[in-house]
Amino acid sequence: MTATPDRYETEVRADTIYVGTPDGILPVGSLDVAVTVVGGPSWRIAYSEAFVDSHSDIDTSDAGLTVDVVDMINAMTHSERFVRTLAAQPVSAAVSESLHPDNKAGLSLTPTETEPEAKPNQPPQAGPPADDIVSPRLGLFIGKLLENLETGID
Repeated sequence: MTATPDRYETEVRADTIYVGTPDGILPVGSLDVAVTVVGGPSWRIAYSEAFVDSHSDIDTSDAGLTVDVVDMINAMTHSERFVRTLAAQPVSAAVSESLHPDNKAGLSLTPTETEPEAKPNQPPQAGPPADDIVSPRLGLFIGKLLENLETGID
C-alpha cells in the first residue's frame, strides 16, 4: 500500500478493507459487510428520467454500465483529514450510553447480542450475525463508497 502526497490508498486483504494512514495501515472492516450494505458486488449506473430532464448538461452516456464494487473500493484514495476522521471512529458497532465514574453521561462500548429475542408464533428472523454489524468506522467508509459509486472517482 502506497501513499501519494496528500492521498492514502485503500486495499482489500483477506476479506478486510484497509486504508493507508500517515502511521501505517488502518483496518476498516469486513469487505462482505460493505458489499452487502451497498446492495451487492456490482453497481449499475442509472439515471432517472427526472434527473436527465433537469440536468440536460450532464453526460449520461455511462447509463447501463456496471461497476464492480470491489474494484471501486480498491481504486478509492482518501485525504489525510478523512483518514484521521476514519481512524477516530469506533471499530465496534456496540455503543451504549452509560454513566462514567464522575456521574457524567457518556458513550461506552458494550457486548453485542448474538441472537434476537424469539417471538411466540413467529418464525425466527434471519439477520446478519453479530460480526456483520456495521461499525461507525465501516459506516463512514461505506458512505464515501456510495458517494463514489453514485458520482464516480475523478
